[in-house]
Amino acid sequence: MEIFDLFANLDVNGALLLLVIIVLALGFDYINGFHDAANSIATIVTTRVLTPFQAVLWAAAFNFAAYFISLYIIGEFKIGNTIAKSVNEQFITLEVIFAGLIAAILWNLATWKLGIPSSSSHTLIGGFIGAAIAHAGGFNINGEDVIVYAKVLPIIAFIFLAPLLGMVLAYFITVFIMWVCRNTLPHKAEKWFKKLQLVSSALFSLGHGGNDAQKVMGIIGAAVISFHMGLPEGFDNPYESIENAGRFSYFVSHWGWVPLASFFFIALGTMSGGWKIVKTMGSKITKVTPLEGVAAETAGAVALYVTEHMGIPVSTTHTITGSIIGVGVTKRISAVRWGVTISLLWAWILTIPVSALMAIGVYHLIHLFI
Repeated sequence: MEIFDLFANLDVNGALLLLVIIVLALGFDYINGFHDAANSIATIVTTRVLTPFQAVLWAAAFNFAAYFISLYIIGEFKIGNTIAKSVNEQFITLEVIFAGLIAAILWNLATWKLGIPSSSSHTLIGGFIGAAIAHAGGFNINGEDVIVYAKVLPIIAFIFLAPLLGMVLAYFITVFIMWVCRNTLPHKAEKWFKKLQLVSSALFSLGHGGNDAQKVMGIIGAAVISFHMGLPEGFDNPYESIENAGRFSYFVSHWGWVPLASFFFIALGTMSGGWKIVKTMGSKITKVTPLEGVAAETAGAVALYVTEHMGIPVSTTHTITGSIIGVGVTKRISAVRWGVTISLLWAWILTIPVSALMAIGVYHLIHLFI
């Protein structure tokens, strides 16, 4: 059943709220795109391989191309499924999802304004969890956990593991490249690596699109399923006869425009750029050469593909930041501006709890009106 069919025979207020949530989710997807544009283009812009305008077009094209890879090559949307099931379905309502989205959008806009490359992924998860806790009135109600820890704990662990994985991969890729090119003239090598940066940036943009667009799919899927599960008796509810494990797959198969829209809006957001964060990522952490740009983007792409295969939503921001640190360390430890890095680490650690607290406040506020 598509969204506009809901108005014909269901509660109009509920259908309207669901429609608002879908619009907000796609709006968050757009913000995610320009907030995280720096992840894909920071190194390729600072090394002057492409102009900023060319770079965002390049990244956006591959963000959207990730849709076809996820659909036709991978064949499923594991990360979207993880997001949809990060909260016990008993405590998911449209008001919970609405509050979580509002909190996530506010935090994303605040960090973008400050030029802080925080995680849009963790912002969304924190908002979703916080609003659910506010709705339930605690972490455990009548023996039922509000948070599905089997889904959420790996996400929290990868706040630290994703940048570490990116850093280690980037370090060894850089060392390997330098060994292979040890007898190559520097001018010739730089010329080749500027061309290779187009490839590595495209690979990372594919990973960014495949990873981040699915998170919005998960939120919309949770909203659609929650809406149908809350219908009174007598209404057609196609999800009621389907086991919880298969509901997200059913949603994707019957709401096929949602994945397409999710990938489109994140690509559209990427085209809008995020120049403050580009400056932080491209020059404030460490100075990046074309060779190091190739190593960092390749390492980040590999990390994203691995975690996507595992169905773990990770931060593309954390991953590429760790990769940039990894290439900096190959020169010398002092080549990395650790003061900036530590500030970023604090922002990453605080993102989920701050977003959760904001969502709790937003939930109680909107509950006065809805």
